[in-house]
Amino acid sequence: MKAAVFREYNKDPTQVVKIEDIDVPKIKSNEVLIKVESAAYNYNDLWAIWGDPVKTPLPHISGSDVAGTVVEMGEDVTKFKVGDRVVSHSNMSCRVCDQCTSGREYDCKERMIWGFQTGPLWGGFAQYTHLPEVNVAKLPENVSFDDAAAMSMVGMTAWHMLVGRAKIIPGQTVLIMGGTSGVGMVGIQIAKLYNCNVIATAGNQQKMDKCLEIGADSVVNHREADWYKKVREITKKEGVDVIFEHIGKNVFPQEVSLLKMGGTLVATGATTGYDSSIDLRYLFFKGTNLLGSTQGTKAELEQVVYWTSKGKLKPVIHTSLPFSNMVEGHVMMAGAEQIGKIITSPQKL
Repeated sequence: MKAAVFREYNKDPTQVVKIEDIDVPKIKSNEVLIKVESAAYNYNDLWAIWGDPVKTPLPHISGSDVAGTVVEMGEDVTKFKVGDRVVSHSNMSCRVCDQCTSGREYDCKERMIWGFQTGPLWGGFAQYTHLPEVNVAKLPENVSFDDAAAMSMVGMTAWHMLVGRAKIIPGQTVLIMGGTSGVGMVGIQIAKLYNCNVIATAGNQQKMDKCLEIGADSVVNHREADWYKKVREITKKEGVDVIFEHIGKNVFPQEVSLLKMGGTLVATGATTGYDSSIDLRYLFFKGTNLLGSTQGTKAELEQVVYWTSKGKLKPVIHTSLPFSNMVEGHVMMAGAEQIGKIITSPQKL
């Protein structure tokens, strides 16, 4: 089969990611073999290629989001059959510890992100891949492979942040940082699904317009020095109930200052840096909730698939690349050129 493989780390993906011929994987008794029809890019694909902040196993196949068709099953698989349309659940955990059995597989000490920390040669950017049946969800006929791949990780992550962790309720004011990122665009839609008032941020006018197009009620440019003052003006100085955060160092102190009494900030990343600081008076005087969030449960992924099938959540796809030139997606993502998800089909060379 054809697969996108890199055998060393490099800051320039074009120097190391190559389309190679490798063997079709042999599945274990609890796994399914999937013919990959669509695979979506995530920022952790770049981290894997860079070898920073985590040294991923080499040689490596990246890709944590795939949708396709089951073509083979292990002898212990009971919930799937050949021909089933499926999407990956990339949060891999032991499934037997206290965290997993209490519905918190994202807190499992053995948790790994499939396609990022797994390997060697185990990810989604290949014509065929394999996953345990517990890490696969069925797709309704009216959800396309492209939409499923584009929605799966970012949708599950955003759902877990807002619904699972922040527990949003109708009528709240929700600030979605980085509204045209993959998670941000789904975050806007989930908050509107819950009938919240949504303020989004973006880095230029084109991206700001896109936030409004997909449902935000207001938008500000977070690259402007006084962006947080504009958010405060929009809320008539009342502040916001929930902040959806993944930008990090450059905006974190200002974000915390925008929260109402008892407000919640939920964070899933820090693309501008980790070493931030806050005025602790905002924490204890205002009863602020600071929550971390990573990935999500399979049940949350299935909620995202359900609402996608109902047309309430709609992935935004920036471009679909031929597999022979799939490394261009890594370059595009590193330069933050896209508005929406980048996908590729390993079946289309």
